[in-house]
Amino acid sequence: MRKKPIKWQRQLLTTRSWDFIGFTQEVERQNYESDVIVGVIDSGVWPESKSFDDKGFSPPPAKWKGSCQAFDFTCNNKIIGAKFYPPLHHNALSSKDIESPRDSSGHGTHTASTVAGNSISMASMLGLAQGTARGGVPSARIAVYKVCWSDGCNEASILAAFDDAIKDGVDILSVSISESVSKTNIHFKDVLSVGSFHAMKHGVLTVLSAGNTGPYPKSLQNYQPWAIIVGASTLDRKFVTKVKTGNNIAYEGISLNTFDLKGKYYPIIYGGDAAKKRPGFDQDSSRNCLTNLMQEQAYIDMAISFPLPACYLQSKDVVKIHTYIRSTSFPTATIFKTIELKDSLARIVAFFSSRGLNNVTSEILKPDLIAPGVDIIASWSPISPISEIFSETRKLKFNIISGTSGAAAYIKSFHPTWSPAAIRCTYQFRK
Repeated sequence: MRKKPIKWQRQLLTTRSWDFIGFTQEVERQNYESDVIVGVIDSGVWPESKSFDDKGFSPPPAKWKGSCQAFDFTCNNKIIGAKFYPPLHHNALSSKDIESPRDSSGHGTHTASTVAGNSISMASMLGLAQGTARGGVPSARIAVYKVCWSDGCNEASILAAFDDAIKDGVDILSVSISESVSKTNIHFKDVLSVGSFHAMKHGVLTVLSAGNTGPYPKSLQNYQPWAIIVGASTLDRKFVTKVKTGNNIAYEGISLNTFDLKGKYYPIIYGGDAAKKRPGFDQDSSRNCLTNLMQEQAYIDMAISFPLPACYLQSKDVVKIHTYIRSTSFPTATIFKTIELKDSLARIVAFFSSRGLNNVTSEILKPDLIAPGVDIIASWSPISPISEIFSETRKLKFNIISGTSGAAAYIKSFHPTWSPAAIRCTYQFRK
């Protein structure tokens, strides 16, 4: 019987959210939080971020047995450990990759600061989401395990990171990694199932993201029975971008538009007509242009940054704008800077969040819970553009993307002796 080819690579899945779900800093508790060690298996960390400053931190807990394998930075009492696992083939590295635990993509930094970053006042992304950014457990320690590079996350490296984290003495593992497609194989042929199972046997709870392949049924990318699987929901803040056409009609869309056109109107065309003006261009491709005014349903509840003024509009509004373009010889429009509004409909499951049922063991319901994961501001690697869209050059210390990390560590900070099963039961009762 011919064996199926092995998939060696995995893909990475990214302030107001903690207060929104009631995980406030004002709750009285004993000083257990600083003894919690969160292991982050991801793309590394940007250690110079204020989220990881160790001012006021005591030395690492005595249970910590790990090390700092970084040549380009020194660990401290906040980031107490850092390891990296290069691809098996060195030629798999790109010029963007850094052979150290340092994060060159931003994802790992965003994840680590979401779960355990310090409280940073006046944080914002070019003025958006301004306020105090913090992790769920800002006094906890962080151990970094870099397994993800520009070509993905190697499965052998992921297993090695699980083994090292268990030996090092972490309490919680945050793993925002999944396969790029839904799985139908058995648990013990899945690297995250194997790794999280061994972690559970040693008293370490693994928290995994449900995935970003929603809203279709059975689209779960993670489903491990012994891990907590977290889906993404909206929170009570939304980003709104308004478009106004030359006939003085305004439309409301969604994006993270930080560019100020100061109300100036510019000529607009329907994307499908662009190919008519440029020989050799395909009309189907031009009408789906990704870097100008566009229509789309997939991201209507998640704001995205673009390298120029842009926003997503609902289809019904796009039809009206298309009619306007056809009605005049010189159609114009302007796009306003994004504003923040209260979302009275929150909390609802995000469009992109992967859905159950469980792909492997249908008797076990997954995801275990949802948590705010839409438009989360957190620290970012300042050498990485804020989006992967072509021609994006802006590099910032904070970025707004999706991300749902840290709730289990918050509970662990109240109950340091609780087992993975006890923490999972707490989630079930909270539901």
